[in-house]
Amino acid sequence: MAKGVTPKSEDYARWYTDVVTKAELADYGPVKGTMVIRPYGYSVWTSVQEAFDRRFKETGHVNAYFPLFIPKSFLAREAEHVEGFAKECAVVTHHRLMANPDGGLAVDPNSALEEEVIVRPTSETVIWAMYKKWIQSYRDLPLLINQWANVVRWEMRTRLFLRTTEFLWQEGHTAHATLEEAEEETRTILEIYREVVEDVLAVPVIVGRKTEVEKFAGADHTYCIEAMMGDRRALQAGTSHNLGQNFAKAFDVTFQTEDNRLEHVYATSWGVSTRLIGALVMVHGDDKGLRLPPAVAPYEVVVVPIGKSEDEIAQAADYLKSDIKTLEKMNRRIHVDDRLQVSPGFKFNEWEMKGAPVRLEVGARDIEAGQAVAVRRDTGEKLEVSKENIVSEVNRLLDEIQLLLYQQSKDFQRANTHTVKNYSDFKEIMSSTGGFIRCGWDGNPETEEAIKDETNATIRCIPFDEHPDGLKCVYSAKPAKYEVIFAKAY
Repeated sequence: MAKGVTPKSEDYARWYTDVVTKAELADYGPVKGTMVIRPYGYSVWTSVQEAFDRRFKETGHVNAYFPLFIPKSFLAREAEHVEGFAKECAVVTHHRLMANPDGGLAVDPNSALEEEVIVRPTSETVIWAMYKKWIQSYRDLPLLINQWANVVRWEMRTRLFLRTTEFLWQEGHTAHATLEEAEEETRTILEIYREVVEDVLAVPVIVGRKTEVEKFAGADHTYCIEAMMGDRRALQAGTSHNLGQNFAKAFDVTFQTEDNRLEHVYATSWGVSTRLIGALVMVHGDDKGLRLPPAVAPYEVVVVPIGKSEDEIAQAADYLKSDIKTLEKMNRRIHVDDRLQVSPGFKFNEWEMKGAPVRLEVGARDIEAGQAVAVRRDTGEKLEVSKENIVSEVNRLLDEIQLLLYQQSKDFQRANTHTVKNYSDFKEIMSSTGGFIRCGWDGNPETEEAIKDETNATIRCIPFDEHPDGLKCVYSAKPAKYEVIFAKAY
C-alpha cells in the first residue's frame, strides 16, 4: 500500500480523495466547490476528449463555441428546463468593482446589469437562440454541433471530479427535420458513449432509458450509460436526450419543408464530463493508487534506468534508446524517468501511484544479461524480457492490460448485480452490500419515489435488454411494466 493512502476497505471516500490528490490528477481550488485539474489529470482528460471527438466527427458533427453568459430571460422560456437547474445557477448582477476609501474592493453599485446573466449550467437556451437565426429551410438540416466547454452548477460540497461547482464537458446539440432522425441521433451518440467508455476507459456499462422522474429536464426521453464503481454505487457516465420539439417551440425555431410547410425542428442534446476521470479512479484503482488503462494513460510505459551515478543512469537509458524510438513510432507514449535526486524505489512507488501500465527497469546487471525487467501495474507481475523481444513484449502487455482491466471490472459488476423478487430482499441488499438490483417495476412514479425515500436507491435505467414479462413489481407486487436497474448512486 502506498504511503499515506487510506485503504479502500477502511474508508472508500477518503481513499478516493487520497488517490486523486497524491496521483496528481487534481487539487482543490481557492474558491469553495472548485478544483484545479493538474497536468497529469488533464492529460487523461485530453485522451478521453480525443477518443470522443474523433467519433463525433466521423458521424458528421462539427465543433463550435457558444457564450459562457446566458441572459436570464432565455432560461425562462423553457419552464421545465429552468426548473431543473434554477437552484444551481450562478447569477451575475454587476460588471465592475471599485476601490474602497479605506482599502479593499467593493461592487460598484452603479454597474448593475440591465438584465442579469446566468453563468451557463448547460447551453440549450443560448444555442437554440442562435439556431433560430441559422435555420430557415430543410436545406439547413440536420445541424450537428458539439461544444467542448466548462459549465457551472453551484455546489458547495467538493468531491474532486464527481461534485464540483465548475467542470469540463462536451455538450452536443442537434436539430433535425423529423422525430425519427432525432431518435436515430440520440441512439448513435449513446453507442459512441458506450464504445468509448467500455473500449477506451475499460469501464463496463449498462445501456438503457431513464424513467420520467430521472430524465433530463425538458426532454421527451433520456438514454444513459450507467457504470458500477468500486464501492458498488452507480455513476451516470453519459446521457443522450431526445428533446422532441420542446426547445424549438420555446425559441420558435422553424423550417420550411420541401412541400413549403412551416414546422418546428426536432432536437437532441447529449454530454459526458470530467466525472469520467473519477470513474476511472473508482473502477480500476487499488490500495497502491491508480491503475490506468493504456488507452488513456499519460505514459503507457515508464522507463526507470538504474545506476549509482549520472553516467550509469545515462548508460542504462541509452541501452533502451532504440526500443523507445520504435515504440514511439507505434504511437506508444513513453517516459524515461532519469531523475538523479530520487531513488529507484521512490520512482517505483510514484509510478505505481500514478497508474503507469508498464514499468521497464534496467540496470547494469540487466544490460549484462541482455534483458530488461517489465512490471505490470494491473497485476504487479514482474517479467524478465530479452532485449530483442522488448518491443513485441511491451505491446503484448499493454494490449493484455487494457483487456484485463475491462474484464476485472465486468466480473465485479456481474458479481454485484442481483435479481430479486421481493422487497425485503431488496432492502437487505441495499442496506448491506449494495450493488445493482435488477427487478420488476409497475411503472408508477409513486412506487419509484417510495423506494427512493425508504432506501436511497433510484432507478438508474430501464435497460435495453429488459424482460418484464411474468415479473411482478418488487414493491407493489403488481404486474411489472418494466424490468429496471436500481442502485444507490453518485
